Amino acid sequence: MKLIGIGDNVVDYYKDQGLMYPGGNALNVAVASKRNGASACAYLGIVGDDAAAEHVVNSMGEEGIDFSQIRRAYGPNGEAVVALNEQGDRIFVGTNRGIRVQSKLTLLLTQDDLDYINQYDVVHTSVNSDMEHELHRLTSKPLSFDFSTRNRWNQAYLNRICPYLTYAFFSGSDMSSEEINSLFKEVHRLGVQVIGVTRGAEPAVFSDKGIIYTQSHMTVNVVDTMGAGDSFIGGFLPSYHEYRDMKKALVQASRSAAATCTHYGGFGYGKKKQ
Repeated sequence: MKLIGIGDNVVDYYKDQGLMYPGGNALNVAVASKRNGASACAYLGIVGDDAAAEHVVNSMGEEGIDFSQIRRAYGPNGEAVVALNEQGDRIFVGTNRGIRVQSKLTLLLTQDDLDYINQYDVVHTSVNSDMEHELHRLTSKPLSFDFSTRNRWNQAYLNRICPYLTYAFFSGSDMSSEEINSLFKEVHRLGVQVIGVTRGAEPAVFSDKGIIYTQSHMTVNVVDTMGAGDSFIGGFLPSYHEYRDMKKALVQASRSAAATCTHYGGFGYGKKKQ
């Protein structure tokens, strides 16, 4: 199985450490998928021309992620400023959204891009990736989408996005069982086959065409939860796409998320910020 992540990348700057770590949902999922057995993974998105962008690109190279189609732009790369609470949960306390290149430029896919993307088996993007305008051009492959928390989506957004998707993921630690079941029914109605809701420390809940599965998290010494949800997705997709075994895929997803919680950053590579 081969996966490409399209859209967002950032550095997560841990102010208390003075270190920046590569991240962003689309990139994190690509890296996690590669670590979880995908035979090839790629990332396509926009990066800046500063030290943060160079660190993101170098980290992709270290992980064996193909980035040959990225766009390089003049200006600062995306950055999120992060703090950690006593439980190791990450808290976003700032961003350079107003000045970063990803906020000023739109990724428009060329025919060369589409030919390149078609080499991969699964395409993943997210609510953070600003790729909504291109989803209709990506449906030749199974398309995965992370909607994040429910303050990022509403019914109109579900109506717009879900008809293009095979996989839909949500962060729902604040959602009741009734709300999750209602979400499953609505998203299935809109055409999505597989829906997953991760719930922080609570068991994840998935629906495969209406059949419900739950998966508890592995017990680990939590250092940092940054990227755990992305790693859950990156563990799930290679296994499920390859074997179509939901229980096996959820165990792999849980194992992947647990491993991410044992180190700082979405996938490591902390570097001193100049």
